[in-house]
Amino acid sequence: MAVWILRYGHRRMRDARASTHVALAARALGASGIVFEGDEDGALMERLQKIADEWGGRFEIRYTKNWVEEIGRFKKEGGMLIHLTMYGLPLGECVGAVRAHAKDVMVIVGSQKVPPEAYNAADFNVAVTNQPHSEIAALAVFLDQYFKGEELSRDFEGAMKRVEPSKCGKNVVLCKKKE
Repeated sequence: MAVWILRYGHRRMRDARASTHVALAARALGASGIVFEGDEDGALMERLQKIADEWGGRFEIRYTKNWVEEIGRFKKEGGMLIHLTMYGLPLGECVGAVRAHAKDVMVIVGSQKVPPEAYNAADFNVAVTNQPHSEIAALAVFLDQYFKGEELSRDFEGAMKRVEPSKCGKNVVLCKKKE
């Protein structure tokens, strides 16, 4: 079972930092990959791939021109579509049903206003809270609830770098290079 993120409506000049943080949070908290839609941003995707290569684990980064076709293919293959929105059902009421789904999950995380078609296509419109908040925070909370906190102790195979936990200071350890 894989969790994919669809970053809807990425705008190269406006959203580069937030889209980077969506991808980093997704990778660190257990997602299998991210699909960007909107402006094609090769530089962003290269930076993210470099981070994924250095810090290990499997994380796919790709672009789609058409989010409707992307989610159509995903759902046709049996995947469940989740749309994170403050207007959705409370996370606690639906995360169990999402988790029980035996196929892959795709989570739509918008950067600009998401069209009604996304709300209608979603199997669940999920709200971490019904108050205005960050899409990055919503994704992090969703992934933590979905994976029941197990993603926090995940091992990232093939890492060239890893952090040695420390009460004070920063300890980054260089690992053997990936084969």
